Amino acid sequence: MVYKIGLFALAVVLGYLLLGAVTTVVMRLRNPLKKQCRDGKRLCLTFDDGMDLRYTPQLLDLLAEHRIHATFFMLASTAEQDPSLLHRIVEEGHVAALHSYDHKNQILEPPHRLCRDFRRSVDIFASQGVPLSFYRAPWGHITPLGIWLCRKYGLQMVLWTVIIGDWKRDATVEQLCGKLYRQVQGSAVICLHDGRGKQEAPLRTIAALERMIPYWKEEGYVFETIPEFTQADPA
Repeated sequence: MVYKIGLFALAVVLGYLLLGAVTTVVMRLRNPLKKQCRDGKRLCLTFDDGMDLRYTPQLLDLLAEHRIHATFFMLASTAEQDPSLLHRIVEEGHVAALHSYDHKNQILEPPHRLCRDFRRSVDIFASQGVPLSFYRAPWGHITPLGIWLCRKYGLQMVLWTVIIGDWKRDATVEQLCGKLYRQVQGSAVICLHDGRGKQEAPLRTIAALERMIPYWKEEGYVFETIPEFTQADPA
């Protein structure tokens, strides 16, 4: 009897993991941002895994220098720790969005913990007077429960169309610029990182943007936030 219960529990866990993996693949294939990026020269800079006091202020300075507004998919735990930086982001015209409480993988999280993650995260931003409308799952891994929770809390799930692995320890500035140059052909939602990177990776991301932003401007690109990008008709 115990053996059968164990097999049943194992089957349930494996089924839950498989369902999350399938949901992730389907959501990426159906990514509505791909339609928005067919033509035009509209760029949406998005930053995951922050905030980080070592890097985010430098990034904000760079964006302010070029008068660019971005979308920050933040860990609620950092907003809890550094509310003044959260308010700086909002006050400077950027969009605050959710990236979970502390970067747990949806597929690997038990349902009760995922529910608690959403509730706690939304409450933290609400306590700071910062409304949330957008959500990006860590690693872009999505479960049916995650989709339901987004609907419950009025969050639009957002993926990306360009991601360059800027969090990796061995990614050089030259490599990042090369990937951005090759992958950004027309409009794009670019996923970058201002926190959690290995060996000060966010500093290399900032250095790459210092080179790429002037180039994009010369090429006639315009910069938008996620709400601007998703509400506009495709070019």
